[in-house]
Amino acid sequence: MGAAAVAAFEVMRMRSTRLAQDPWAVITHAVELSLIYESRAEGLLCSTGQARKSAGSEVHDAQRFSDREAEIVNYHPAFHSFDNLDHLHEPPKRENVDGEPTNALFALDAAVEFFVAVGWPQATARLALEYIAARLMRCGDRAIAYVSLRREEAGPAMLDIEHSAWLAVLRAVLGNQRCDYEQTSAGIGILGRLLSGENPDDLCADHALADAVQAAAPAIPVEEVAADV
Repeated sequence: MGAAAVAAFEVMRMRSTRLAQDPWAVITHAVELSLIYESRAEGLLCSTGQARKSAGSEVHDAQRFSDREAEIVNYHPAFHSFDNLDHLHEPPKRENVDGEPTNALFALDAAVEFFVAVGWPQATARLALEYIAARLMRCGDRAIAYVSLRREEAGPAMLDIEHSAWLAVLRAVLGNQRCDYEQTSAGIGILGRLLSGENPDDLCADHALADAVQAAAPAIPVEEVAADV
């Protein structure tokens, strides 16, 4: 309101205002413009004078990284690149060996089986995967679920693992959210790979994935901790 008061005072000093048919209308209009440009300056993170000069331009307000839950690389077109893959043939779809439909429940059970195969206690593995899957269902998007889960402390505390191990589990289950991993196995994540028809044996054959999940395993199973309590 300080800029508006100054604008009103400056306009009242002008001779044209005193000679106008409706001086108060002139003052009101000047104050209105001053408030508009002051608000525009706050959005552009610049001075009011610069905001006046940019009037009519299509420059949008400045956006901070913290204004969005998803990382900027996931939604800003400047960070997206598209390769010409017309010369490549689509790989054949992998069939389910057991002949059963692979849905989310089967994928979750298969993910638990994989975690157990690389050294996780079964109860701990199911607790971790169901916790992540529940957040994924609520968010409806892997990137948003990843950002939501990586910031909280309840997950690693519940599993009794370090935060770095928790992040490794999230990257393994939901996929690496960097755009250059988008079409890779690391970017799809365990759940996505299982839903596409892979099985726990295929995941175990991915040594980098198996080593990362194994290294993140808790030292004490959850059921043992509960028994001690």
